[in-house]
Formats: sequence, C-alpha cells, structure tokens
Amino acid sequence: MEGIFVTGTDTGVGKTIVTGLLADFLSKHGYNCVTQKWVETGSKFFSQDIKSHLKLMRKNESFFSSHLSFMSPYVFKFPSSPHLSARLENKIIRIEKIKKSYKYLAGKFEFVIVEGAGGVLVPINKKTFLIDIVKRLKLGVVVVVGNKLGAINHTFLTIEALNLRKIKILGIVFNNFLQGENENILKDNAKIVKELSKENILGVLSFAKDVETLYNKFKLIGKNILKLY
Repeated sequence: MEGIFVTGTDTGVGKTIVTGLLADFLSKHGYNCVTQKWVETGSKFFSQDIKSHLKLMRKNESFFSSHLSFMSPYVFKFPSSPHLSARLENKIIRIEKIKKSYKYLAGKFEFVIVEGAGGVLVPINKKTFLIDIVKRLKLGVVVVVGNKLGAINHTFLTIEALNLRKIKILGIVFNNFLQGENENILKDNAKIVKELSKENILGVLSFAKDVETLYNKFKLIGKNILKLY
C-alpha cells in the first residue's frame, strides 16, 4: 500500500482536481486506488470533494459503497477552517478517527490519495495542524501550486513548513487554474522554485474545462509521480 497526501499553497488552487486525476491515472494503470478527504467543510452530508474525485475517476458512489464513511470521516456545514467548523457544530475532530479511517482504506487499496484542506498549516483544533497527522502517518506529499502572481512566496512557505516537520515532498504541481495570467510569470514561477528549492517539479497542469482534456494534460504529471514508486 502507498499513501499520498495532496496539499496546496492555498485554498481553491486545484487540490481536488489533482487528487481525482491522479486516482484516475493510477486506476487506468492497473492500481486499486481510492481517495480520501479527512475533513470537509461547506458540505451538508457527504464530501463534495469526494464526489468530484469520483467524477474525475468516472466512477459513482456505489463503486465504493462499503468504504464511503472511511473516505470522508468528517463533514461540516460551515465553510471555514476545520477547527471553526467543528466548534460551531459542538464537535471534536479526533486524530484517532482519521488515522483509523486511513488505515482501514490502506488495508483495502494499493493507493490511498488523501486531499488536504486549504494549505499546509490548517488547524483542526487548538493544538494540531492537519499536516501533523500527515507526519504521524509518514505520508509523502504532492504540493499543488495555484500558478499566479504571488505563487512563489506561497510555495516556498509551504516547502519550509513541510521541511521543518521532516515530511517528504514527492514533488510540486503547478496548476494554471486562472485564465488571462501573464505567461512570463507562469513559466518563471516553476523555474525559480525548481532552481532555489531543488524540489521535484512534477509538471504544469494547463487549464481545461472538460474531464478528458484535463486527463490528457495530466498524464505526464501522473507518469512522473508513478516513477517515484
């Protein structure tokens, strides 16, 4: 079994898309694969991000019917940081429940792709960040960068936070998720991050509206990730 944690330089930078596309890529290459979202906020009953993963994988909920509760252990209605959403519902996010859910899936699938919440330093309570659980489970991390002006600073802060905790960075994906951004900036962001950080740049995901085009654009990134295993 292999576990991969997909984090981002911010919220809304493309973690969900990369997670779903990676799961689809691995499935197409013969691996028994599942996605997971430890804490989802802004949803009523079931993780909307998991639903997006399934759409990208071309699968429905019934395909994972007996595993759904483990794929999405915590769901909260208020769209905010997990610690606040949990507090507003008078609930506690328990680390052991997350770990047990992950280990259950790890015992059933060859790859468990976990999508984070927001960036790396997102608190689940007054003592614990989400990436503290990543460290405890010894997961490798794929960093998704929302490629735009300002991404360089966000990326280096993310790398620094992960390195400080000695969490393995598998590589970085630059997601061109906005239209109309200056091409010089987009190209230089990946170049300068590679030169200064020496981290593995897994590739650039170009903007596309339909799933099939997105998948085709993702293939090289998927191959670069698969080479690591």
